[in-house]
Amino acid sequence: MTGMNDTTPSYPQAVQAVAEHLQAHPGPTVILSHENPDGDALGSVLGLTRALRALGREVIAVMEVPRYLRFLVQEDEIVPALAEWPQGALAAVLDVDNNDPTRVAGADLTTFSGRVVNIDHHGTNRRQADALLVDPSLPAAAMMVADVVDALGVPWTEQIATPLMLGLNTDTGSFRYDSVTPRTFKAAARLLSHGARLGWINDNLNQNPRSYYLLLREVLSTMEFLHGGRVVLARVDDAMLARAGSTWEDVESYVNLLRGAEGSVLAVMVKDYGERVKLSFRSRGGVSAQNIAVALGGGGHVPAAGATLTGPYAAARERLDTAVAAELQRAGLSG
Repeated sequence: MTGMNDTTPSYPQAVQAVAEHLQAHPGPTVILSHENPDGDALGSVLGLTRALRALGREVIAVMEVPRYLRFLVQEDEIVPALAEWPQGALAAVLDVDNNDPTRVAGADLTTFSGRVVNIDHHGTNRRQADALLVDPSLPAAAMMVADVVDALGVPWTEQIATPLMLGLNTDTGSFRYDSVTPRTFKAAARLLSHGARLGWINDNLNQNPRSYYLLLREVLSTMEFLHGGRVVLARVDDAMLARAGSTWEDVESYVNLLRGAEGSVLAVMVKDYGERVKLSFRSRGGVSAQNIAVALGGGGHVPAAGATLTGPYAAARERLDTAVAAELQRAGLSG
C-alpha cells in the first residue's frame, strides 16, 4: 500500500480486514460511490453488491446510473438515492474518499454514525475509515474489489466478474494507459476466466445516441489550442445542450476525445453550468492532471482528475489558466 509505515497493514492484510468487516456485519450494507459515476464506480458497486447478495446479505446499492452504463444494471438492483440511513447499517464507500462528502453521492455521510469501509485508489484519499483499502498504484478500484471478493470466499460468476471487468476496462482506457502493469493483465485474465464479457462491454460502451454526435459538433466548435498546442480545451453549456437535444451525460467521454489531439499534453473539458463550472482533465508527458485539480480544490489521479469551481466561467477560466500555467512550468513545458 502506498505510503505504508510500520503501523500500516500490508495490502493483503487490508483486503482481509475489509472482507472481515463485511462478513461480520449483521445488518444492511449500503454501498456508495462518487458523483457523476463512471465505469469503475458502477463496476465496483455492482461487483461487491452481487457478491454480498450471493452470501445472503442485505445490500442497498445507491447510484444515479448514467444512461451509457445502464446496460449492465438489472431491474431494481440499484436505487438512485437513499432517503434515510437504515437502522444498523454499514457504509461501504468505493472509488472515492469517504471523508469527502461533497463527492460521495446518493447519501449524506455527514449524518451517518455507523461503521465505514472504504475501498479507493485515489492518491488524495485521507485514509480514515473503520476498514480501509487504499492503493493509488492500482489503476482501478474494481481490481481491489475483486481481491475482496476472493477474500469473502464468494463463488465467482459471470454476473460478478463482468461489472468488475467494466471498471478495470474503463479506468485503464481499455488497457491503453501507463497505469497498466503486468498485475493489471493478470487481474483481467482472472476476471475473464470467471466469465467476464469484455467484448459485450466494449460493444455496449461504443453505442451512442444521435444527440451525442449533435452535441459533439457544438463542442468541437469551441475547441482552443493553447500553450503552443500543448493544451486543448473545449466547453459546453446549457444552450448547446438545448440545441442538440442532449443531456450532460453525453459530455462525459468528450475529454478522452480531446486527449487524442496530436502534440497535446493536457486536455480540458469545461462544463459550464452558469454559476458553477466543472472541469475534467486528462494529461500525459509528465504533466499531472492531479496537480492542476488539487490546486483548484479538486482531486483525482495523475493522468485523470477534475475540479468544480463556483462562479461564472470567466472567473473560473482565470483560475484555470493560472493552475495550468503553473503545472506546465513545473513540468518544464512553459516555453
